[in-house]
Amino acid sequence: MNPNDLSTIGAGFSQEAFGSQHAFRAALQALSHPGRLVDIVHDAEVPRCGHAASAALLLALLDTDCQIWLSPSLRNSEAAAWLRFHTGCKLVQTCREAQFAWVADTDELPPLQDFAWGSENYPDQSTTCVIDVRALAGGDDTGTGWLLRGPGIQSQFRLTVDGLPPDFVAQWSDNQSAFPRGLDLFLASRQQIVGVPRTTRIDISVEA
Repeated sequence: MNPNDLSTIGAGFSQEAFGSQHAFRAALQALSHPGRLVDIVHDAEVPRCGHAASAALLLALLDTDCQIWLSPSLRNSEAAAWLRFHTGCKLVQTCREAQFAWVADTDELPPLQDFAWGSENYPDQSTTCVIDVRALAGGDDTGTGWLLRGPGIQSQFRLTVDGLPPDFVAQWSDNQSAFPRGLDLFLASRQQIVGVPRTTRIDISVEA
């Protein structure tokens, strides 16, 4: 794609304020209720590369003051120009510089320790990660997958995620134990998101 050819860039929300508010409320709902699948309904002409839910979410969250890191397939696609055109965000070359990150499901997820975790005095100066996955399924019934506990969860919540590295839960344990430092993240299927704030504990469930 020619980054200077604006005619190839899809439209954003048809009603910018309404679309952004809807996606932002979905983000707040997802983070307030970790593990719950939240629909992202929008009318934006999102890029072909990357999940539509992630694109719409970032369209609502980013602005001209934001720095974002994109995984290789996104960085080398129309997704980069689309986000820059509609939000004015700045693309950065390394994870640690980024306030936001978007990782496609076709790309390798960098180690979580490579992103910015903030500091004890400024824990908000950390990266919010949006990670595309192949599939998400949630509920509080018995089964295998993840077992989530923490603020926003009444007792526990089960979540099945397809498309993350085998050691992701171990990496997340290090992140969660670093509170108030650490990452917050959104997992995204094509049309839904799940919020996992840094306060959420993830264990592996093996119940039949």
